[in-house]
Amino acid sequence: MIIREEDFQNHSMSKLIKGAVVPRPIAWVSTISKDGIRNLAPFSFFTVASMSPITLCFSVGSADSDKDTLKNIKETKQFIINLVSESLANQMHESSRRYGPDVDEFELAGTASEDGDFVSVPRVKQSPVHMECELHQVIEIGEGNLVLGRLVGYHIQDDVYEETDKVNPDKLKPVGRMAGDYSYIRDFFSLPNSDLPK
Repeated sequence: MIIREEDFQNHSMSKLIKGAVVPRPIAWVSTISKDGIRNLAPFSFFTVASMSPITLCFSVGSADSDKDTLKNIKETKQFIINLVSESLANQMHESSRRYGPDVDEFELAGTASEDGDFVSVPRVKQSPVHMECELHQVIEIGEGNLVLGRLVGYHIQDDVYEETDKVNPDKLKPVGRMAGDYSYIRDFFSLPNSDLPK
């Protein structure tokens, strides 16, 4: 099947894109409002934008436009990206629901927090990796917003860190986002690999 741009309206392109661009990492983004209300929400359109300066990005699409994350980031210019391990997946899912701006998702999801060291934002205490960011830019793309943040502080749990400055994926136990579901990221291999199907 070939779908031309003029035919996109006749298909569920969101499902076709999200079903093919997988597995996606999850940025569990913590922010705080100017009134001090904590916010926590996951975003699976997330990646590294640059290594010099180190810049992370995630997309807040039109479906997420009523979340408080973007508003808080624009107001405070700060956020933290917490990585989601298997043990935190249920709490992450709970924080993905739509709540009013006066709701503290940390409390509602039963997620322990601790203060950020480089930004005035709380982080998920049990997350294996936290990346503290200052806002670089918000780029409007159609109905969505691409948030770019400059990394100002990095935390990694001791048991996940390897002395060669590597992240141990077996200890990280990340969760990936598929289309509507999630995936374990557990099996790793190097290339070339003669065991792969031909």
